Amino acid sequence: MSADLFGLARSAMRKAHAPYSRFPVGAALRTTDGRIFAGCNVEVVSFPEGWCAETSAIAHMVMDGGGRIDEIAIVAERLRACTPCGGCRQRIAEFGAPDTRVYLCDPVEGVVETLLMEDLFPRGFSADAL
Repeated sequence: MSADLFGLARSAMRKAHAPYSRFPVGAALRTTDGRIFAGCNVEVVSFPEGWCAETSAIAHMVMDGGGRIDEIAIVAERLRACTPCGGCRQRIAEFGAPDTRVYLCDPVEGVVETLLMEDLFPRGFSADAL
């Protein structure tokens, strides 16, 4: 299952708008009901006002009616096994679960590491705390 997400994430990465950092990133996620959404990072000159690939993919999911993230793949052009930033870890946790699989990818090899969200983002904020 992770290979198709990697392919979509890599395709999304190629569409990234990253003229300032020159650090294209792509993400693709699958919801628990099997829908798939992809996104890329989009930078603007007013750092940090752009958005991450994971954020773009989650926004597409929300616009399609929402859901829960079952698994997500992240790939960066210049960094093997790029992990989500802190903000994206919170976003994935918000729409995922502790057992959501996070695939860290190499742009050529594909998935090189699989983590569970609870291991990647221990003790994150939850709605129960509000």
